[in-house]
Amino acid sequence: MSTSTTPRRTRTSRGGSGDDTGPKAKFSQLLPYLSEHKPVLALVILLSILGAGASLLQPLLVSQVIALVQEGEALGSLIWALVGLVIISGVLSGFQHYLLQRTGTSVVLSARRQLVRRMLRLPISEFDTRRTGDLVSRVGSDTTLLYAVITQGLVDAVGGAILFLGALIAMFIIDPVLLGLTVAVIAISVVGVVTLSGRIRVASRMQQEKVGDLAASVERVISAIRTVRASNATDREIAVVEKNAEGAWEMGVRVAKVSSLVVPIANIALQASLLVVLGVGGFRVAAGELTIAELIAFILFLFMMIMPLGQAFGAINSVNQALGALGRIQEIVDLPAENDNDARITAAAAIESDNAISFENVVFTYPAAAHKSETEKLLAAAGLPTAQVRDTDAGTVLAIPLDDAVIDADAANTHDRTVLHGISFSAPRGQRTALVGPSGAGKSTILALIERFYDPTEGVVRLGGVDIRGLERTDLRSQIGYVEQDAPVLAGTIRENLTLASPDATDEECVAVLHAVNLTEVLERNELGLGAAVGEDGVMLSGGERQRLAIARALLSAPPILLLDESTSSLDGLNEQMLREAIDAVAENRTLIVIAHRLSTVVDSDQIVVLDHGRVIGVGTHSELVVSTPLYKELAKHQLLV
Repeated sequence: MSTSTTPRRTRTSRGGSGDDTGPKAKFSQLLPYLSEHKPVLALVILLSILGAGASLLQPLLVSQVIALVQEGEALGSLIWALVGLVIISGVLSGFQHYLLQRTGTSVVLSARRQLVRRMLRLPISEFDTRRTGDLVSRVGSDTTLLYAVITQGLVDAVGGAILFLGALIAMFIIDPVLLGLTVAVIAISVVGVVTLSGRIRVASRMQQEKVGDLAASVERVISAIRTVRASNATDREIAVVEKNAEGAWEMGVRVAKVSSLVVPIANIALQASLLVVLGVGGFRVAAGELTIAELIAFILFLFMMIMPLGQAFGAINSVNQALGALGRIQEIVDLPAENDNDARITAAAAIESDNAISFENVVFTYPAAAHKSETEKLLAAAGLPTAQVRDTDAGTVLAIPLDDAVIDADAANTHDRTVLHGISFSAPRGQRTALVGPSGAGKSTILALIERFYDPTEGVVRLGGVDIRGLERTDLRSQIGYVEQDAPVLAGTIRENLTLASPDATDEECVAVLHAVNLTEVLERNELGLGAAVGEDGVMLSGGERQRLAIARALLSAPPILLLDESTSSLDGLNEQMLREAIDAVAENRTLIVIAHRLSTVVDSDQIVVLDHGRVIGVGTHSELVVSTPLYKELAKHQLLV
């Protein structure tokens, strides 16, 4: 028997924790986002150098103009050269600004692409512990902060450094004494800014976490707005969102407080150095050690040195804020994708088998985790309906798979939950197998294992005799149609939902499958037909229509194996009968594995597997199980089938 790695221990989200512990990014992690834009950045740096050179020439020309005026000589073309330098400097600055804005936007796009590609390939277990709104915030809000690194940070700092050094050299040539006094004043301000930079990074990261909390709380309320209204909970939910908004505001104020200290430091440095230069410089002019033209040139160079120093302070501020957000981005980017660990799994040897699906002594354990309530939708998307249990000690809501629901919140937090105990059964190819049993028996978990949303903790799941851990997930899932219990519908059109697994399906095929599941009326009530919008989460459709649309999507792809999790639970008697007929029509030569609580929908199955507390307690036909399995007989008796 081959044993796969168990799902790794999940983590609670740190969003909103309010502490300083969290993902920290290093400056080196910014470089990959910049490397693909090296040609443009090189051009920007060249423009910065040229602009710095043009700016550095201006005080020299001004000094010469003053000297010529003092001596009563003609200025000649000198004044036009000065005007030309000013114009050239402005043009270079404008072009550089455009390139920086464009590059900054491109860096954000690259970061979002990388983040989304990784995020949508994460293992399902990662979504079990992360909130939808927080993930959305990382794609939107956090990546936006990288824009400031380009437009207000690194490249400006390069040109500013050249301007700073050029001004420093020129000031040294004019008067080393004045330069020494100026540098002493400025050095004090630099030490202050460097000291603040670490605090800016921490405060920025905490602010982004609070923004993530806010996005998660808004997403949570909007996704359940009808339930909230019906429960008269609008005011309470508004208070929750406002509390998160206030938390984001408080962190924003904290960032503002720390960042605001940079501005007065720069202003004090400028004013103090200017006063020193004017006082000492005036004294040296009076003593004949410095000319007025040289003093004016020195002052102009001083402003040129202070200006890039201010840019450097701004760059430190921007980069540290970006590093705080980048830590949250990298936390997701650095996570292994769903397939990354497959190479470490040793699949069991293939065997000859006439069965489509086989379970051999399968044990599965969900790792302990305190899930946030937003996790419910993600678990439902994985075919795992959930129940909420409030943990009054932690003040959180746990979203626990309904198949594995527990009442003891403390136990859910501190103990792994083994939900399948040595499961063994086979689904013969071309036949219908039903899974029945009380809630919490492990039925939906079995379908999740077949889809490889999770891998077994122990044992083997086989597809046609082959351990599914030895198959590419895309190949495995292309052979399986899966209809989840809650039948999620994506925002978009009817056609987009139908063709999710069959992108090449024709309109005629789409219409035919909708007719088969009795959804022709949905097409007729909107002149757009297949192009009609279904609304967010399919809100424009009834519960039964959403379920039938999900089944139509699976039928359209016509896979050899169909997994149906309570696929008729939201249907009335007429639609249920029509849907059963449609499924019967496509079930020929296909394998069906059906979960049902209403035994009337599965009594004619080729075999029925009875589950209780994660164990198989009976396998057979309806008539056989009524005799051999007391639990099944009890279920059938309550549903008036015996």
